[in-house]
Amino acid sequence: MAPTTFSFRGKKSEPVTGETETAVTSGYEGYDDNGANADVHLKKVKEQHLWDPFMDLDKLDAIDNAVEGGDIEKEAAVEQSLLLEDSPYMEVRAAVKPEDDPDEYVDTVRAWTIGTITCTVVASINVLLAEHFTSVGIYSPVVQLVSYPMGTGWARFMPDWRFTLFGTEIALNPGPFNKKEHTIITMMTAAGSSTSYAISILISQQVFYGQAWGWGFQILLILSTQAMGFGIAGVLRRFLVWPAAMVWPACLITCTIMDGLHNHAGSDPATSNGWKIGRYAFFLAVAGTTFLWEWVPNTMAPFLSFIGQFPTWIAPENVVVNQVFGGMNGLGFIPGTLDWSVVAGFFGSPLQYPAFAIYNFLVGGLLIIVAGFGIAFAGPDFMQYLPLSANRNFDHFGKVYNTSRILNDDLTMNEEAYYDYSPLFIGPAFALSYGLGFAALISNVVHVGLFYGKDIWRRTKDINYEEPDIHLKLMRKYKEAPEWWFALIFLVSFAFGLATSLAWDTKLTWWGFIICILIGAVLVLPVGIIQAVTSQQTGLNIITEFIVGYMLPGRPIAMMLFKSWGYMLSYNALNYVSDMKIGHYMKIPPRSMFRAQCFAVVWLALVQVSTFNWILGNIPQICDADQPQGFTCPGATTFFNASVIWGVIGPRRMFGPGAIFSWINWFWLIGAVLPVIQYFVAKRYPRSIARYIFFPALFGVGGMIPPATVWYLTNWLLVGWFFNVFVMKRWPGWWSRYTYVLSGALDVGNAICLVLFALGLGLSGSVFPDWWGTLAPYETLDFLKQARTKTLAAGEQFGPTTWI
Repeated sequence: MAPTTFSFRGKKSEPVTGETETAVTSGYEGYDDNGANADVHLKKVKEQHLWDPFMDLDKLDAIDNAVEGGDIEKEAAVEQSLLLEDSPYMEVRAAVKPEDDPDEYVDTVRAWTIGTITCTVVASINVLLAEHFTSVGIYSPVVQLVSYPMGTGWARFMPDWRFTLFGTEIALNPGPFNKKEHTIITMMTAAGSSTSYAISILISQQVFYGQAWGWGFQILLILSTQAMGFGIAGVLRRFLVWPAAMVWPACLITCTIMDGLHNHAGSDPATSNGWKIGRYAFFLAVAGTTFLWEWVPNTMAPFLSFIGQFPTWIAPENVVVNQVFGGMNGLGFIPGTLDWSVVAGFFGSPLQYPAFAIYNFLVGGLLIIVAGFGIAFAGPDFMQYLPLSANRNFDHFGKVYNTSRILNDDLTMNEEAYYDYSPLFIGPAFALSYGLGFAALISNVVHVGLFYGKDIWRRTKDINYEEPDIHLKLMRKYKEAPEWWFALIFLVSFAFGLATSLAWDTKLTWWGFIICILIGAVLVLPVGIIQAVTSQQTGLNIITEFIVGYMLPGRPIAMMLFKSWGYMLSYNALNYVSDMKIGHYMKIPPRSMFRAQCFAVVWLALVQVSTFNWILGNIPQICDADQPQGFTCPGATTFFNASVIWGVIGPRRMFGPGAIFSWINWFWLIGAVLPVIQYFVAKRYPRSIARYIFFPALFGVGGMIPPATVWYLTNWLLVGWFFNVFVMKRWPGWWSRYTYVLSGALDVGNAICLVLFALGLGLSGSVFPDWWGTLAPYETLDFLKQARTKTLAAGEQFGPTTWI
């Protein structure tokens, strides 16, 4: 009987014969041994791509047949076709050209000047906007678009003055603005475009807890959290950058936009399903249209953002209708929106996720809906007094938990006050998100250990273990940035972090600091492998909160620092690794990439601290729920809520034996067992659907719920499925040519509109005149967070009368 096979591809890929034509010269003539060891190479390729979900099954079959047949010529032909002419993956071929010009200039005065300006401005604006209720920001696609006319303008108008520095001639205007300069600018800015997690610590500490330690503490904290991640990133290159199987789908959008901006040629209708418009023109058309359109749902007609919630407009005071169809605090059964910020706001652009990942998220979404309903209506009775999906902690009166009632003056827990007041309650979706977080983390470790363990061990022993594809071959022409450079940065930043934890009264012990760094350093690789394949990152925030809550209970500041260093070491490291992969695809010399990222890490720490202090000194009522300009600090509020759960009350009282939410611990077992079952099924049926299952992604999709809701997720899934499953199968030529460009253009148009909205209308407090379309979506029980199955009479309370 033929083996069971399953593929997400709509049709077979092109034949693997080795007899293909190339339109461009790669600059590399083949393997150094000219195919003499093709059998050795191909066996290694087979090992490395055994569980590769991106590799087409017919290509895997071709490898198997060639290896089993023992025909050296056939093995060499398959090897040449798969690795040396272009990437073996359709997604990478659609975004990255298999060529390089080593003579192209990179480290120019132009690139560094523009990069310094953009990274400074973008970092400042992002710190400001991160505390606005819109939570918008400026990210890589916008930087790419804005820096392009800056670079071309410099090339056109700046005189070609030259000077000598340390014996090297430096040109002010070396010639046309190229893709490598553009990439360096974008990567410098990307290194600091994401606001440091430590900013949330500082806001929670100074605004919510009323404790301030000054600039020295702030600079050392942010610099250590950012730089330690950068140090780890350099060591991870052999595992996460050089291997072809580590695709990093999100990076392909950046590469596609870069190519589109520098290539203004039209498209060949024969290969793009009849479309002639070039990527550059398509990008500008979509970005411009999106920018103009997004003003409509954001200002004039907000109801267009929430079309799928129309049943709640019809029955705004019906509890059941609002719980079922509400998208803000309900389960949001009907997707529907005409606002890209709704689609991509919480989960990122769905167009960057491969088809198999979309299906994993779809199953995860169904799990959240079913389990959410079960917890809400068949779980503990007190769940019916709480909103289904709310990013808040509650007391047993159904009110927001008043943390100040259980704190001593030194910010430790007052146990007597705690027992006099109330245990802490969280709603069904919030509780489920913790359970899914437990399952995602343990399944991540188990999945990577089973499916990638041997590969990791081989790469650890041998830095040259990777069988190079065309892109790695081209990159090996350049000098590598030695790993000891990164190790030195890690050690220095580690010392900064240790000094920060001990020089101030953080209540984080030296051994606690070391443990949090070990957690991040050990788990960053398995988390990174899953992200490189699925675009989904399993956050370490929950495990760091869990451990520090047991180790150092009742210390919220220590908890926040432990979480920041442990979690952000992994998060920042993978951000830098992702940027390194873009540099890999764009053929940026590794040492140039190192210089650009290292500068940005240090400089942007200073920029973010300065901006943070300006915000606190110049924006009144910062973080208040009714702050006039909308600076309500949504991210910092979530961070503060977590510090209450894990740092003040602690995991033992929340999730320990006999605690109200102890049932959530079953998710640890579920997450550990399911990948083991999958592994043995995949071993028995290696070409079945089992090879495409990623439980870390399936469980991890709930990581953003809350603050996101199921309704946001269903919109995201619908768009992702349409393009990366339906369109990819029916019009593969169009998909290859335009999908990533479409994603970047939608992000750019939407981001520019939202930034102008936040800086203009948001800061001024201006609003569009009221009419039905501006009022109806916000006058429902769902939006007002009042859609609760049961309500309390005056003086009543819910939940247990005694608690731990």
